[in-house]
Amino acid sequence: MINPKDEKYSLAFQRILQIMNELREQCPWDRKQTIHSLRHLTIEETYELSDAIMNEDWQEMKNELGDILLHLIFYAKIASENQAFDIADVIHSLAEKLIRRHPHIYGDTKAEDEDAVKRNWELIKLQEKNTKNQENTVLGGVPKSLPAMVKAMRIQEKARGVGFDWDDRKQVWEKVEEEMQEFKETYQDIPDEQIDREHAEEEFGDLIFALINYARFMNINPETALEKTNRKFIYRFGYLESESKKDGKRMEEMTLAEMDEYWNRAKSMK
Repeated sequence: MINPKDEKYSLAFQRILQIMNELREQCPWDRKQTIHSLRHLTIEETYELSDAIMNEDWQEMKNELGDILLHLIFYAKIASENQAFDIADVIHSLAEKLIRRHPHIYGDTKAEDEDAVKRNWELIKLQEKNTKNQENTVLGGVPKSLPAMVKAMRIQEKARGVGFDWDDRKQVWEKVEEEMQEFKETYQDIPDEQIDREHAEEEFGDLIFALINYARFMNINPETALEKTNRKFIYRFGYLESESKKDGKRMEEMTLAEMDEYWNRAKSMK
């Protein structure tokens, strides 16, 4: 267990802050950076951390967490140069927010399970926005730039936080089947050139949204699930490609049945 009073954590934090100061003063590249030039790099680092987590690679997670931490300190350093805030302000603001949003730990509120904690969190967020005269709509806090699948999850979670949700996953699956049947009946017998692509896209989006909803009820993260399938496909296709090449075959000249033989072999191996 981490002891916040342990001197090693204080020394480590002071060390990285000192290095950041030195780099900002002495390194031409670090001195040139702005919050805007760092933004796309931060996104890239976040995806690299995600890869390490998916691979359960603890060493790489340590490295990538370090990169993320560097970016957090970098933004705070630039902010301090603009007299906006510093890293201490960031940490204190986070601590105060965590205390406010966990009244079942730091107050008298009761929360018997995870759902109750989430509901409290979302309601407190709405109250905070109202106090700050910010847009206090339930979905107002969902970042517009989130990937669509992640955004769908956040939208559904926030709606659930105020009680707008299905009662059980049986109802959700019925909705999935309804959307699937509707899509199938609408487009199954229409020639490709007659399909209204915009409408089809909208209807297919409804189906995906319903599937994501069902995944949520199953406590399955659809983003993680899809990434695992992506990796599985890449492995099997790579096996098909490499093994057929060893056998002197060219994929573009193979039949689908021949490809399936390698594919099924790959499935049996992993």
